[in-house]
Amino acid sequence: MSSDLSAPEAAPVDVSIVVPVRNEQDNVAPLIAEITAALDGRWPYEIIYVNDGSTDATPARLAELMQTRSNLRRIDHAASSGQSAAVRTGVRNARGAIVATLDGDGQNNPAFLPNLISAIQDGGGRVGLAAGQRVGRKDTGFKKAQSKIANAVRNAILKDGTRDTGCGLKAFRRDVFLSMPYFDGLHRFLPALVRREGFDIAYVDVTDRPRHSGVSNYGFFDRLWIGIMDLAGVWWLIRRKRTTPVATEFK
Repeated sequence: MSSDLSAPEAAPVDVSIVVPVRNEQDNVAPLIAEITAALDGRWPYEIIYVNDGSTDATPARLAELMQTRSNLRRIDHAASSGQSAAVRTGVRNARGAIVATLDGDGQNNPAFLPNLISAIQDGGGRVGLAAGQRVGRKDTGFKKAQSKIANAVRNAILKDGTRDTGCGLKAFRRDVFLSMPYFDGLHRFLPALVRREGFDIAYVDVTDRPRHSGVSNYGFFDRLWIGIMDLAGVWWLIRRKRTTPVATEFK
């Protein structure tokens, strides 16, 4: 495996699509086909799959597809480190100024990626994040109840104005993401943290669908209970935010 993650010899790209994935061998090819169908001819782009310690044939499926797709990249975690860590790895190694994310299980429809990316481009530098908001969710009643409670608690405390932070479909400016303090669970608090940095949020309604195959590898305890400490930490970060001084160097 090459140690050169940045692939400097590759053609320039405007957009990087980051897909965190763990044990999704049967979902890799169909999802990549949908991503390319949605984006081909629109922007120069790359697809970065962050293989988060998969123990199935996910790495092999990606290796096969990389033989025919020059804009497909694969970055491996030696052991599973979680969804937030996988997203951060992808963003750090992305070459596009705009990064879009989606889950690797196929529930997020790539057809909505152009709307999210365009919302960032049309924001004129004011919009730091375009967040997908799910309608017609296909999860179980238990998962939907978990998300509803978690979103209500989060919004009451952080007042981030977002009804659904759990949707994997997002687009954001790479520099804005990397300017934020990193912690496990960051991806669930992006709207509040992007607002903390002084940027606006664009919202895009997206339709949910059942996963193509397999079972969920992320998420059961990511809804509320483990997130309580993260919620307190984000609240503290927002309260401690100070205005960045306007500085001028005289020569």
